[in-house]
Amino acid sequence: MIIVLTGPTGSGKSDLAISLAKTLGAAIINADAFQVYKELNIATAKPTPSQMAEVPHYLFDFLPLTQDYDAPSYQKDARRTIEELSSKYPHLIIAGGTGLYIRSALYDYEFVEERKVDLSSYQSMDDDELYKVLLSMDEESAKKTHPHNRRRVLRAIEICLSSGRKKSEIEKEQTHAPIYHCLFLGLTKEREDVYASCNERVERMFEMGLLDENKALFEKYGTSPHAFQAIGVKETIPYFEGRATLEETKELIKKNTRNYVKRQLTFFAHQFDLKPVSNLEDILALIKR
Repeated sequence: MIIVLTGPTGSGKSDLAISLAKTLGAAIINADAFQVYKELNIATAKPTPSQMAEVPHYLFDFLPLTQDYDAPSYQKDARRTIEELSSKYPHLIIAGGTGLYIRSALYDYEFVEERKVDLSSYQSMDDDELYKVLLSMDEESAKKTHPHNRRRVLRAIEICLSSGRKKSEIEKEQTHAPIYHCLFLGLTKEREDVYASCNERVERMFEMGLLDENKALFEKYGTSPHAFQAIGVKETIPYFEGRATLEETKELIKKNTRNYVKRQLTFFAHQFDLKPVSNLEDILALIKR
């Protein structure tokens, strides 16, 4: 059985997944869009090498920062990993908060063939202008997407341009039923508690050396890699360029993290039938049913 352990940023998924894997003799498969990258450690709250040594971890820390990665790529990697591990472990745990990655890997979800399109004219638009474009192209998808979720808005526009079809039309043709035997678990906390945990995590990131890590990466790779869109990385660029203070940078990371939590909770509520859990005992009780 595949156990999906998801929840918003700051809810404690990684630690609980490790405890669960130890108890069940399971392996953990990553479902976080930025924990796939090497070198990007502090901002992504990636499990440490010692934590990864406690139980088998897969699809963590395996891509160079210069390589683009997306949901179709993750779908292929995750499904291949599931097939390879299914005979080795009684349970597999997919842990992470990137809802689209989880859905693409486990559901009847097909990505249409697309041609390369030039998005430079759209990338130069602000969020409001970009959202108006999506409304004109695919109103149904626009209504399901937050106007300031720039990446998803731009992606929906790209699908329209590259495939000649609306993203909403393509989605309607797919059943989106799980293709594996799965138990979907949502780690629950009061929203205010999650926000408090996120704020504390941001402070810990700085204490752990976030600025030093990011500065070294920017000096090595510049600021253009897609991986640097991770929260906790992109916000530090203005600081290094002298356009923001340390406190302004911290507050922006906290704000963006809270906004991301809101988007995660909305996605989870609409896309998954999650059984709420708050600890290891809750999960074990559900598995034994």
